[in-house]
Amino acid sequence: MEGKLTDFDKEMIKKSIELAIANVEKGGEPFGAVLTKNQEIITEAVNEAYINQDPTAHAEMQAIRQSGETLNLPRDSDITMYASGKPCGMCMAAMLQVKITRVVFAADEELGEVYGWGTQPLYDSLKKDFGQQGIEVINCPDPKSKEAFVAYDNKHKA
Repeated sequence: MEGKLTDFDKEMIKKSIELAIANVEKGGEPFGAVLTKNQEIITEAVNEAYINQDPTAHAEMQAIRQSGETLNLPRDSDITMYASGKPCGMCMAAMLQVKITRVVFAADEELGEVYGWGTQPLYDSLKKDFGQQGIEVINCPDPKSKEAFVAYDNKHKA
């Protein structure tokens, strides 16, 4: 997990931390994120879960959402997410899904855990087989479900 850090990386981490501190001052949670492409800032975001009681509105998720019109995700490359804290499993999965190239974060698991923001329990749960993570999962097959896939396939092959 050790990579080479540049001066730009360090500058963006400082910016993500400044965003996190400002967010706390506004009543939010201590997380900020900066998304860059080719060392240019695409967007900055903070954890906004407290605004609309949206548990998915983490800083990294908000940065990805905000960049939707700017970037051609997931096809763009050389995209780095800078986060004030270690990304949780949900944010990491989203970054993998949109093919973010690099993630650089400041506060590690040990620091986050001290303040109740540890991510390891979620990562541990995600390592378990699908359906074994503590949520009841039921497959309800329906032949009609294939229609959406066929319609999409037909539309995009034309």
